[in-house]
Amino acid sequence: MTTRWPSIFAGFGCFFVLFNLIFAAAYALQPGDLANLNPPNYWGDFFFSVETLATVGYGDMHPQTPYAHVVASLEIFTGLMSLALMTGMIFARFSRPTARFLFARYAVIRPFDGRRTLMLRAANARQSIVMEASARLRLIRDEQTVEGYTIRRIYDLPLRRREQPTFLFGWNVLHTIDELSPLATATAESLAAANAYLLLTLSGTDETTGQQLMSRQEYPASALRWNYTFVDILAVGEDGIDHFDYTKFHDVTPLPADDAS
Repeated sequence: MTTRWPSIFAGFGCFFVLFNLIFAAAYALQPGDLANLNPPNYWGDFFFSVETLATVGYGDMHPQTPYAHVVASLEIFTGLMSLALMTGMIFARFSRPTARFLFARYAVIRPFDGRRTLMLRAANARQSIVMEASARLRLIRDEQTVEGYTIRRIYDLPLRRREQPTFLFGWNVLHTIDELSPLATATAESLAAANAYLLLTLSGTDETTGQQLMSRQEYPASALRWNYTFVDILAVGEDGIDHFDYTKFHDVTPLPADDAS
């Protein structure tokens, strides 16, 4: 499902050739079992196998012994099942929903409404609206137990808004870093030392197809920008229509000294 198309077709092609080589060897075990074999050698058996697998049946070459009929019947059955599986895999790949959610490369920590806030930016790159979108944010880091064992702990970070009724363009996901937040005493150095990273998960339903969409993005400690802000990508044109400049979607800029305090 995640392999590139050239690799998929190369794999199918290798299977097709190998399949026919094996059945050609089965026909060659009993010479003379195929009528009008052309060319009259192993490769004639190979091309007959290709015609049998594809159910082409040109009519010139055909089985003329019970052994050949049994092998041809086995090949037809196996070939039909294999082609059905290939068709199913290709259909499943075409029908698999793709979220096409955009995530900014960086997350920023900055004052917002007078409180220190973790801010992550996401966007919907689909041509349709995602209905009832929801976001989940988690902090994952190494910690030591009382007994001295190092384990990976997962913390759910509460968001100021977890749901977006109509996810059409951008969405700033906000977590307030208060005294109850797992990030309350965190610094860039402590997060790096704990191998910490943030996991943002978005999900929703495509309005057009009704398909459930889901995507995720990881932010290691090195992707956090302290006292930075995202560059604004929203502008109102002269026609009064909102315009989004996605060329600046990943851009961040330092806060002025007065705003960062």
